[in-house]
Amino acid sequence: MQLGIHFMNFTLPGGAPSLRGAVGDTAVAADEAGVAWFTAMDHWFQMEHFATAHDPMLEGYSVLNFVAAKTERLRLGLLVTGVTYRYPGLLAKIVTTLDVLSGGRAFLGIGAAWYEREHRALGVPYPPVAERFERLEEALRICEQMWSDDEGPFEGKHYQLAETINVPQPLQSPRPPILIGGGGEKKTLRLVAQYADACNLFGTSPAEVGHKLDVLRGHCDALGRDYDSIQKTIIGRVDPDGDIGAFLAEMEQYAKLGISLVEVAPMPPDPARFVTSLGEKVLPRLAQIG
Repeated sequence: MQLGIHFMNFTLPGGAPSLRGAVGDTAVAADEAGVAWFTAMDHWFQMEHFATAHDPMLEGYSVLNFVAAKTERLRLGLLVTGVTYRYPGLLAKIVTTLDVLSGGRAFLGIGAAWYEREHRALGVPYPPVAERFERLEEALRICEQMWSDDEGPFEGKHYQLAETINVPQPLQSPRPPILIGGGGEKKTLRLVAQYADACNLFGTSPAEVGHKLDVLRGHCDALGRDYDSIQKTIIGRVDPDGDIGAFLAEMEQYAKLGISLVEVAPMPPDPARFVTSLGEKVLPRLAQIG
């Protein structure tokens, strides 16, 4: 099983002046330790169920481009891009830029968006959930077209593009991988089966994740998609100074379900030290699972 680092907590000692060093040092520590992914959130306010809207938050793609310049191996993406925040044609260009400047390490993590307060506060339209999923599917189709030889128009219900020119194309062929986040059984997992190379679920319990994967398998069967071609990932939690044995035992249960990567968030006050400790204490044993 692989490990990903999800950098989501910017409330660190030293305030804003310390963030450049904290993010950069954490990314370098992850790269050197052999961590597979480095991800950030796509939020403009910190999540209220985690802290408060007034706690620090940095824009996600800016973070990833900064990390790209500091590292050589990490795969880079957001968990996950909110479809409402960027026009899909521009999003395809943003991810293309990250892919080119990182040497072919970007993936598109995307979802239907949910944080209503930051939409309303910053003047971003917040459509009803059904429309957000319609926009999500159109965005996926637009990105696929932008990352192809088809430079023609796109005519959708919500988006109309006269030309889908994207020069240069991403370094990855045929395109950067697409990950869809969330476990909604009727819409989200159906979109995973139809469009995605990977999914990301909350690691609530092996039983719950197993159920979600059964639903995903059903959508794959209905669409004629190879279920095994989709990478399955979760968000989990571990303290390198805590009960590592219990964490590894839980990951063994997830691996039996087909989970191949777990994302964890480094803890303050020193996220780089946290990641270095993970690399020493957890990563070698985690790599033996699965």
